[in-house]
Amino acid sequence: MDGSGTSDGGDGGGSLRPMDAEQLRECGHRMVDFIADYYKSMETFPVLSQVQPGYLKELLPDSAPNRPDTLDALFDDIREKIIPGVTHWQSPSYFAYYPSNSSTAGFLGEMLSAAFNIVGFSWITSPAATELEVIVLDWFAKMLKLPSQFLSDAPGGGVIQGTASEAVLVVLLAARDRTLKKHGKKSLEKLVVYASDQTHSALQKACQVAGIFPENFRVVKADCSKNYAVAPEAVSEAISVDLSSGLIPFFICATVGTTSSSAVDPLPELGNIAQGHDMWFHIDAAYAGSACICPEYRHHLDGVEKADSFNMNAHKWFLTNFDCSLLWVKDRSYLVEALSTNPEFLKNKASQANSVVDFKDWQIPLGRRFRSLKLWMVLRLYGVENLQSYIRKHIQLAEHFEQLVLSDSRFEVVTPRLFSLVCFRLLPPTSEYEGGRQLNYDLMDAANSSGKIFISHTVLAGKFVLRFAVGAPLTEEQHVDAAWKLLQDEATKLSGSA
Repeated sequence: MDGSGTSDGGDGGGSLRPMDAEQLRECGHRMVDFIADYYKSMETFPVLSQVQPGYLKELLPDSAPNRPDTLDALFDDIREKIIPGVTHWQSPSYFAYYPSNSSTAGFLGEMLSAAFNIVGFSWITSPAATELEVIVLDWFAKMLKLPSQFLSDAPGGGVIQGTASEAVLVVLLAARDRTLKKHGKKSLEKLVVYASDQTHSALQKACQVAGIFPENFRVVKADCSKNYAVAPEAVSEAISVDLSSGLIPFFICATVGTTSSSAVDPLPELGNIAQGHDMWFHIDAAYAGSACICPEYRHHLDGVEKADSFNMNAHKWFLTNFDCSLLWVKDRSYLVEALSTNPEFLKNKASQANSVVDFKDWQIPLGRRFRSLKLWMVLRLYGVENLQSYIRKHIQLAEHFEQLVLSDSRFEVVTPRLFSLVCFRLLPPTSEYEGGRQLNYDLMDAANSSGKIFISHTVLAGKFVLRFAVGAPLTEEQHVDAAWKLLQDEATKLSGSA
């Protein structure tokens, strides 16, 4: 990872010009070499950064340089000061949280997007950016077999958001305004949102931003007997109680692949409840939506035809560099009504004629990047069949890890694996009053501190649970086996048993 090469004319102090094609060619080649070397040597670094808080302040000067530095000096600092503070999400031994995939195609798309560097808030600012996004979102909707109402030639359509947090916020705002239009603007304090206790915390933040009263955010306890999916009866009961109190239920969020355990909520039943009460029904499939391009996993989306909006993250498990969160709505007019502004300086002939889509009206910020490029390039350069195989391979590796855990009586699999996440724990001695919390925390800490792997945790039904999420692009069976051996060895040290 040396980034070496000639620097004459391209790297000398003071000689780097903002927009010089030949300098870009030289420096760009050197940066690509540096990154390629980083990927080749990634396994030599601790997966989880081992630095202490504040480490970088001790290594860098306290003010910016007055005169330009060289690219060689910059590469040296990246190697010596930045990389030690990086947690390597693309490492084949990264098993924490959920994956955030990079790929050659995604990286090339990011490069091209950076080169054009458009600010594509409306069609006229770069027609290709808007039109490619429309086309690629239609492609993806068809891959997922989403209902035709979500396609661009219907009342709905798709848009790329930065994250699932942004996606749930914009649809919550659309649902809020739709409901207030029906019940009156003074009804805001009566609006109620419903979600499982396994729903991502982004929904709670969205409610805070949207002005939903904190006491009107209903967290319905998931059913541990149904692998931590929410029970429709519990949602119905909560709605009935609120209706009898004069409140207005208006939004239900279901999850396909919850953060803690990849549970799948019962979409058809929740969709029926939403329709019965004229509520907005949103489906968050940020993680597991990628798997649903495989026919054998598509049934997890049964019931999506009842949804008003559907979201999944291509930047998690779909070889598309962060950020790229895909959102579809059944009726785009609600998004546009909630989020549209039309100042004089943005008016143009195409927009005024209503002949184009202006994605500024489908999101919170005005500015937006040319994100559809990288998704288009991923789909073009890999193809659906290879992408399906990629997903299946990770699921098979997770199945393999699950069997390894089951083969050791000291451990248990806490909830059945659905996709490529395994929730497991080291069983505590029956005499331990904490129920294994400290034991499993210590196991996780020992494994992560070794630098050899990175795993994360959650709590399910009061149990401190370890999460092993397979999904890094370079992960092979040997990495899973090595991770398991490390966990076994650390468990032996902790328990003092063979």
